[in-house]
Amino acid sequence: MSRAILEVENLNAFYRDGRTRRQVLHGVRFELMEGEILGLVGESGSGKSTLARVILGLEPDYTGTVVHHTERPQMVFQDPGGSLNPRMTVRRTVEEPLIIAGGYSRAERAEMVREMLGLVGLDERYLERLPAALSGGQRQRVSIAAALIRRPQFVIADEPVSALDATVQAQVLDLLWDLHRQLGLSYLLISHDLAVVEEMCGRVMIMQGGRIVEAGTVEEVFDAPEHAYTKQLLRASRGSC
Repeated sequence: MSRAILEVENLNAFYRDGRTRRQVLHGVRFELMEGEILGLVGESGSGKSTLARVILGLEPDYTGTVVHHTERPQMVFQDPGGSLNPRMTVRRTVEEPLIIAGGYSRAERAEMVREMLGLVGLDERYLERLPAALSGGQRQRVSIAAALIRRPQFVIADEPVSALDATVQAQVLDLLWDLHRQLGLSYLLISHDLAVVEEMCGRVMIMQGGRIVEAGTVEEVFDAPEHAYTKQLLRASRGSC
């Protein structure tokens, strides 16, 4: 039986706006299981990214519990053009987490970088290139390589393909799926695109106004939604197909 690698219980998060303390997450609770791809769906402003930041330890103002049963997760961001340092080569970008962690020789780092680039579909020709010399899909592959270089078990993917065109989206989703299988990764996949969640995830949570309003298997939630907000999202998604 798989084990929980993340447990979130009664999570409430707050932002400061001047002297006002505003609550943005309300009683969020869920588990992420080992080897699972769990989807988190909601419109912009629903609290998805705030939840990710709390899980990553980037938002200190919260109550409730966030328990990790593995190392802290790594993050794959929405816009690799914004998340990659434009002055750092591919080699240095992927190597940087190893340098920060310490304990690796230069030869070990070089071998790990080459191996990880191979896993994401890039060869040694890309090592000395800067982000500006890469396509959007290649930049996202570099971002994924940097997130995975220390072999985490848990990755938060925050809208990882929304900045890419449709053809490249499919390629990056295939890559994420292959890495999930090869490396035994668990993902929290954040998206507003229900088609992406339906393709990638086993379970899904629907977030509105900082609350999880519906959760279950993808089949349960998408085929027989119970909450009005879920029904609204599905109507909008299917109407645009």
